[in-house]
Amino acid sequence: MSYPEQFQGIAVTDGKDWTHPKKISFPPKKFDDRDVDIEIEACGVCGSDVHCAASHWGPVKDNQVVGHEIIGKVVKVGPKCNTGIKVGDRVGVGAQALACLDCNRCKEDHENYCFGNIWTYGGPTYADGYIPQGGYASHIRVHEHFAIPIPENIPSELAAPLLCGGVTVFAPLLNGGAGPGKKVGIVGIGGIGHMGILFGKAMGAEVYALSRTQSKKADSLKLGADHYIATVEDKNWSETYKDTFDLLVICSSSLSQLDIDELIKTMRIGGRIISICAPEIGEKIVLNPLGLLGVSIENSGIGSRKEILQLLDLVSKKNIKPWVETLQVGEAGVNEAFERMEKGTARYRFTLTGFDKEFK
Repeated sequence: MSYPEQFQGIAVTDGKDWTHPKKISFPPKKFDDRDVDIEIEACGVCGSDVHCAASHWGPVKDNQVVGHEIIGKVVKVGPKCNTGIKVGDRVGVGAQALACLDCNRCKEDHENYCFGNIWTYGGPTYADGYIPQGGYASHIRVHEHFAIPIPENIPSELAAPLLCGGVTVFAPLLNGGAGPGKKVGIVGIGGIGHMGILFGKAMGAEVYALSRTQSKKADSLKLGADHYIATVEDKNWSETYKDTFDLLVICSSSLSQLDIDELIKTMRIGGRIISICAPEIGEKIVLNPLGLLGVSIENSGIGSRKEILQLLDLVSKKNIKPWVETLQVGEAGVNEAFERMEKGTARYRFTLTGFDKEFK
């Protein structure tokens, strides 16, 4: 595709009819000295895209292009870039587009928790008021720190889901100590949870898949889970697995549907429950504080550049393959992705491809 003055994207133009996006043109953000432009070739469809498009987290912005699991080729490099990035490199962009890169959090490789964070699309806005646009588009312009080199042996359609969904479950596995001799539970086997099984096994842990019914047992075992627990159908599951887990990672789309007190019973002393759930605004959890004696519960959000690089290294070396279905990017393809995500029929991730056909 030719290098444009305006980028093109598939945008939510009507919040009331969000599943039927339209193709638009839009101006890119101002090009800063450490920015790079990326011509997009693949973009994963994340649950966050649906939450944003459907206004679950507040009203969707006008003409909003979503997508933050982006793979593409660098086509322009700012004059002060110093990470070694160059034109022609294949890179990925996740859920974050900017941070201050100067605070303690940033200096300690926790820039994903920077108070000056700007997400890849939506908001907060840039200092000049520009609303970030995402990866269902021809190009994206982003600070070089958030353009991550992709190993050659990972296909773009499989690399894309790693940039947000993948690192979002990998980070708590890594920081929670998943590895040999550890019993790790993945709660919620969907687009993110299925990757949690793959990564947990690759890290050497004994992995338990926890889902409400038996419907995902066959898939979970095929993915590599050592055990499967149906938490609704097995009424005594928390007694059976009392004092078992070193780490539980909650990948469910909702916390209010979980009995947190039952999960706590299954934890070993010193164990950690880490949630990556980002539910609709207003959702609350209920738990008995005394049940947390000896156990911690926390939240984890996306991942840092360092953690993304660690994940890509693991996937490359272990030849891990998330379960991905490709869809042609465009109004019809995004519509299909949104509708099937809403129905829960994805098994287990979508990646939009064919960008060179849609954006010429």
